[in-house]
Amino acid sequence: MTSQAYPELPTYPEKEKTLKILLWVVSAVVLILVGVMRQYKLPVPEGWDVGFLPAVNATLNAGTAVALVFSLYFIKQRQVVKHRNANGVALGLSVLFLLCYVVYHFTTPEVIYGDTDHNGILSATEAAAVADIRPVYLVILLSHITLAGILLPFILLTTLRALVGKYDAHRKLARIVCPLWLYVAVTGPVVYLMLVEYYP
Repeated sequence: MTSQAYPELPTYPEKEKTLKILLWVVSAVVLILVGVMRQYKLPVPEGWDVGFLPAVNATLNAGTAVALVFSLYFIKQRQVVKHRNANGVALGLSVLFLLCYVVYHFTTPEVIYGDTDHNGILSATEAAAVADIRPVYLVILLSHITLAGILLPFILLTTLRALVGKYDAHRKLARIVCPLWLYVAVTGPVVYLMLVEYYP
């Protein structure tokens, strides 16, 4: 299906090559940042407190999930402009999430599930207290992180295909990417709610 199928949507086929280069540059930069942010910590300027960011991140993820549900609803109704707008909101919220996520993890030590005394070490007593639920938490967390890392270039590629008017290719990829993106967006707040009592 060509861009003529939806004349109400502007397309930019002449920018496809530039957009592809940008897609891979952004994906590589994000991958590098996520890879190093847990190994290096930057000092927080005096008077700054980034402790509010996990709640912001959970809210941004929840907003992304809502936008994706609307996006799916709109495309089922063939309201393609609203569908694109909802996807734009989801993408924008995801970018804000990524910025907040990187800032938080570059400046703050990891919070460990079950670490009730907030010393960064899970003692045997603490581990025993959460032994039943911790495996569930880890499965949700690891699936969330893994999919988030893998999905970024595919989310951008799906968006690119729509922007250049390759709607058949866009649709084929979106059928896989959208439910996985929705899973990541939903499990973000779930991880936060499971972890919230262990934040200092």
